[in-house]
Amino acid sequence: MKVQGLNKPFRVIGENIHTTRSLLREGKLVGTAPSGEEAVRYTTIGGETRYLPIPEEIKSRQDYQEGRVKHVIVAIRAAMYGSGEIAAEGMRYLRTLAEKQVKAGADYLDLNVDEFSWNLGEQKATMKWLVQAIEPLSPAPLSIDSSNQEILAAGIEACRGMAGKPMLNSASRERIDALDVAAAHELPVVVTAAGGSGMPQNAEERIENACYIVDAALAKGIPLDRMYVDALVFPISVDSQFVVHCLDAFRELRAKYGESIHLTGGLSNVSFGMPCRKVINEAFLNLAVEAGADSGIVDPVTSNLNRIFAGDKSSRGYRLALEMLLGNDPGCSNYLEAYREGGLEAQPA
Repeated sequence: MKVQGLNKPFRVIGENIHTTRSLLREGKLVGTAPSGEEAVRYTTIGGETRYLPIPEEIKSRQDYQEGRVKHVIVAIRAAMYGSGEIAAEGMRYLRTLAEKQVKAGADYLDLNVDEFSWNLGEQKATMKWLVQAIEPLSPAPLSIDSSNQEILAAGIEACRGMAGKPMLNSASRERIDALDVAAAHELPVVVTAAGGSGMPQNAEERIENACYIVDAALAKGIPLDRMYVDALVFPISVDSQFVVHCLDAFRELRAKYGESIHLTGGLSNVSFGMPCRKVINEAFLNLAVEAGADSGIVDPVTSNLNRIFAGDKSSRGYRLALEMLLGNDPGCSNYLEAYREGGLEAQPA
């Protein structure tokens, strides 16, 4: 994606067709359809307001009982297993997710079905179905995303490459065999800074793990320009130094491997558990690019990159978010105090 305010492309991996995604039952997008059913309200790319019914089987799930609706799961279940108008509505919802991300500039559409089921056979079948359903709709290639190599392989095998070769998301020291799939099909691949037995605790561990997997990929014939290193973005609410660690890793990896390699991450993870998430995400996106990132696993629909990179950075909320992200606000106390006092711009939580 060519972004105003940047002198090079920023590659967007659209994150919305992902079975972890949820909406609050008490939020503005879940309510009562004209038919009287509880449903997810959405607007198609043509501007039509429609409703995706929430079936009884979803209401028995723990996440629903806790106040969340896994809306992508609802849509996939309706489209894959339903019939008639139920199946059509589910497919229409998935189409809308894909079309809006592509229109907003996504370079890849990330597909993940890991939480659709806990049965591996059903996960693999669902990934194959989803690839076959979404690929014909998208002028952007797919990103096949899973924590399980068999699901990754099932998705890659189902791809026809209609818009270009799919991306494999992801390989790590723990899942290093996933590199074989990427190498065999000559695919772009997300390689993560995760360790062989856990998550990195600092910048040094991120860099060590990333270098290990990058070198392993090079040894298998995968060139740097097909690698996307996920430096792992953790929530600032957990540790005030998490962002500093990630930014340091971006800088070191860019210095070590040059401009050919791509640096990415799940950028919205940074604001998890915090109020006014949008301003935090925007501040972090700018920091990440300044540190060397040229890609992000993001929602391009809610995060307008042209506005973010060229926008005003002088507001109090942005400045407080920046100080917090740079580790200068331990416990996020100044940011949270400003939020409680109403001193931050109103942003969706």
